[in-house]
Amino acid sequence: VVAVLAPVLAPYDPTDIATYNLAESEIPPRFAADGDPRFPLGTDNQGRDLLSAILYGARVSIGIGGAAVLVAAVLGVGLGLIAGYVGGTVDAVIMRVGDVIMSFPTILLALLVAGIARGLLPQATSVAWPPFILIAAIAIHEWVQYARTVRAAPMVESAKDYVKAARVIGFPASRVMLRHILPNVMGPVLVIATINLAAAVLTEATLSFLGVGMPPTYPSLGTLIRIGNEFVFSGIWWIALVPALALIALVLAVNVVGDWLRDRFNPKLRGREGATPGGSTICASSIRTARAASSRPATACRCRSRAGRSTRWAASPV
Repeated sequence: VVAVLAPVLAPYDPTDIATYNLAESEIPPRFAADGDPRFPLGTDNQGRDLLSAILYGARVSIGIGGAAVLVAAVLGVGLGLIAGYVGGTVDAVIMRVGDVIMSFPTILLALLVAGIARGLLPQATSVAWPPFILIAAIAIHEWVQYARTVRAAPMVESAKDYVKAARVIGFPASRVMLRHILPNVMGPVLVIATINLAAAVLTEATLSFLGVGMPPTYPSLGTLIRIGNEFVFSGIWWIALVPALALIALVLAVNVVGDWLRDRFNPKLRGREGATPGGSTICASSIRTARAASSRPATACRCRSRAGRSTRWAASPV
């Protein structure tokens, strides 16, 4: 939320080159000895306020990561539905292409796609093209996970009566896949998308750190860390450390949301209020019944064994 509201919350606009002041560069954070109250987290080598740059950089990282996850999800879900519903040669071709893509590491494939794009597009060095290149580089590798997850659903659902009835009625395959099969896989897809968002943010930061992402004039968490890395050994530690801590906090927050969604859409954990050490669940009504029974006064009753040879006294609730 803070990253989305960066234009409102940031005290300065780090994208405006006219606001750069080299006389105010490399100012330490406010809590340091030579800190300036105007810059709570200090300034970088260009005189930009680090707080404003981090807010705008987190906005760029989340925007690129979210767009890459959206593209990968749409592409992977579509190909997964087609592969599972049609089957045969189409399924084999899609899955083998996915296997080839997954054999490449994420960063290596992203570097390859970014390098090809920069070679084919002369305008790629401007500010307009790098976001689209990063989105394509990340999405090309991530769509395989969605395709593999979604592919199993059409295989299972196609054998059920309601899908067979839809085919008999004459519904087209696209309607059967989108209206009857797709809703059954949206829960796992949403969980995968949330978890992949953190990985996409890290990939974007890594590419920017390596110099194939956002340009230095436009704030990005990876770009800020790369710039600050050049001044770490000269005592100007805050330019690299503060954006790195912001990146860690951002990825941690996204992972926490992903874990919550995973538990929310897990039917085994839904409605659980307690569990025994062996793993069996205890529903709320059972807990209330046990508590009510334990609170009743106990009276003595005479119980006789089956053989009738011996008697014993036991306490039982009224």
